[in-house]
Amino acid sequence: MMRNDMAVIMAGGAGMYLKSGMPPVMAEIMGKPMVARAAAAAVNSGIGTVVAVVPAKDTHISEYLKSEFPGKTIHCVEQAVPMGTAHAVLQAYEHIKNCAEAGGNVLILNGDTPFLDANTVCSAYACHKSADNDVTVITAIVSKPFGYGRIIRDTERRFKGIVEEQDADSEVKKINEISAGTYWFKAEKLLEIIDRIPPRANGHYNMVDAVSMIISSGGSAGTFFAPKPDIILGANNRIQLMELNEYAKRQEIEMHLTAGVDIPFRDGVIIEPSVEIGIGTCILPNTMLKGKTKIGKGCTIGPNTVVTDSTIGDNVKLNNVQCTLSVVKNNADIGPFVQIRPNSVIGDSVHLGNFVEVKNSNIDTGTKVSHLTYVGDSDVGKRVNFGCGTVTVNYNGKAKFRTTIGDDVFIGCNTNLVAPVKVGDGAYTAAGSTITEDVPDCALGIARARQVNKIGWKLKK
Repeated sequence: MMRNDMAVIMAGGAGMYLKSGMPPVMAEIMGKPMVARAAAAAVNSGIGTVVAVVPAKDTHISEYLKSEFPGKTIHCVEQAVPMGTAHAVLQAYEHIKNCAEAGGNVLILNGDTPFLDANTVCSAYACHKSADNDVTVITAIVSKPFGYGRIIRDTERRFKGIVEEQDADSEVKKINEISAGTYWFKAEKLLEIIDRIPPRANGHYNMVDAVSMIISSGGSAGTFFAPKPDIILGANNRIQLMELNEYAKRQEIEMHLTAGVDIPFRDGVIIEPSVEIGIGTCILPNTMLKGKTKIGKGCTIGPNTVVTDSTIGDNVKLNNVQCTLSVVKNNADIGPFVQIRPNSVIGDSVHLGNFVEVKNSNIDTGTKVSHLTYVGDSDVGKRVNFGCGTVTVNYNGKAKFRTTIGDDVFIGCNTNLVAPVKVGDGAYTAAGSTITEDVPDCALGIARARQVNKIGWKLKK
């Protein structure tokens, strides 16, 4: 629908007001930089060409956008000195020229408006096209319009222009319909004026003046009213950034509640937008669900749990658990104080108890690792019982090796399994053993010195 059209994301500007060394558009809302959310609105609406205007000599934004949207071409052009919104758009002049030759339209949006979505972009585009406007301004009604450009209308409610906060008199400041700073332009019309916009007193060039130039020259200008005022929300300081995160957090939680997820208390619960949760699952306080995490039905997650980029099956219990880049299958019971490190697969009905750490390992159905155990670089079979204090010794100082444990194995307390080593099906290891050689099926591996009592040893000391 929009193959001949383009978007310009204004992502330049200094981050001084956020007191950060990073560009302000890289400030995160619920785990994602604001610029990623803005770019998603453009990409997901089907726009053919997306151009991000970024600060000169700053690779953070361009590198991030390439990694965030693989397979999508997002062009980045530099703005050497931030001199206003129109100056930022001017940096994309060649792309706008190509768009104009193709008879397309240009979407202008800010990189720090994280709640603009593709539905709003597409609806505004349809309004822009049906009215045959040279420019269409997206507007919203807000309760606190301070700092935003006010929408001016005549007595018949026709759009007459935008007045910035610093230019507004007391009457104009009472207006609560504001510009979202997002526009659709005919590319041909934008090309005519973008390099002719006069500077303001501070030397900056403003897109509001581009709209004024079109209106004063007799061009057609209209508005699209966005029913959700949150699309205009941005952050000019860290207090506002915190408020945006709180707003996004509340939205996400309410969406999951509506879908049948039980969240009895919001305290410390953070669910990022890419997370999926099945019905009947309960999320307890101080739980963070991050990245591309998928959680099944009927689970109890938390309290004090962090799950990142992992897949959790049905009816799983995670209590005081950190799980990263791993899979936990159905009916597993894990915690408290368990860490599951990347590339681990925890099988059906597995129990991992207090102070257990698993790394790059596969643990099969019904196995129990009850407490104080490290399982690293290992392949563990079904129905294995780990005694307290077991360690798979996977690193010799130069290289890492794997441990293989068969089905129905009993690992005695304080066993060290020095990889590479294999314990066969049905085998046992004696408590306190350091196993350095394979243990055959159904054998008992004992690797410890016979006890010797030194009679009267203390008296001699």
